[in-house]
Amino acid sequence: MTYKSPRRPQFFYTTAPLPCPYLPGRTERKVVTEITGPGAEGLHDRLSRAGFRRSHNIAYAPVCPSCQACVPIRIPVARFQPDRTQRRNLRANAGIEGFELPARATAEQFHLFQRYQHARHGEGDMATMSFYDYRAMVEDTPIETSIVEYRDAEGTLVGACLTDRLGDGLSAVYSFFAPELERSSLGTYAVLWLIERARALGLPHVYLGYWVAESRKMAYKARFRPGEVLAGGAWRMLTEADLRPEAKLSAPTTGEVPADTAMMTEAVVPGTIR
Repeated sequence: MTYKSPRRPQFFYTTAPLPCPYLPGRTERKVVTEITGPGAEGLHDRLSRAGFRRSHNIAYAPVCPSCQACVPIRIPVARFQPDRTQRRNLRANAGIEGFELPARATAEQFHLFQRYQHARHGEGDMATMSFYDYRAMVEDTPIETSIVEYRDAEGTLVGACLTDRLGDGLSAVYSFFAPELERSSLGTYAVLWLIERARALGLPHVYLGYWVAESRKMAYKARFRPGEVLAGGAWRMLTEADLRPEAKLSAPTTGEVPADTAMMTEAVVPGTIR
């Protein structure tokens, strides 16, 4: 008889309540778990499909009391067609080229990251990050991760996007851009670039994280159509009805632990994950 060792239990924890970074006056909590070991890739894939995101070696999802504003969203690559505004964006940024590189932090990236944070998020925690903090954000990953550098025709770094490779797609972890090029909408361009990269790799989805309809910084993700949202524990197409101010997606949308994880326990841990 062959002996099969039991699988290591997967523990999940909830963070302490903190002010919501997206919607003033609201409180956020997260469920978090560690992604480590030889099964990290498979676990990360399952958690991503369940609406989790990654930071360093931690996967997290919102479990906020009395709020379901954060909705996981992804783009079905095969069905996506850019609209008129997005086609205009591609033409305007035709001189920008993306280079997919190993997840290694550079001083050049960090300088751009700092300029972006001070211009766009000057009062946020990330504006005070040191180079070593930035390097940890880029390089501390238990899975296949790359950083896409966007350069103009002169070779100047104008943007970057930290990107995870999943079994069923690409996941945009964090992106930043030259603040003086805000009108070029390089954030939109980066998503369009990832869609084409996923298409070339034969991957069906691009994961964009959380769509927050009430947040100006997060609402743009619904402009990539068709899109899919995780609602009621299942992925479905984003509809025009979902975009109406009064729309409420069926709960729960996030924080559901995949059924094949071995164990869940709850404890209060510092809520520092963004």
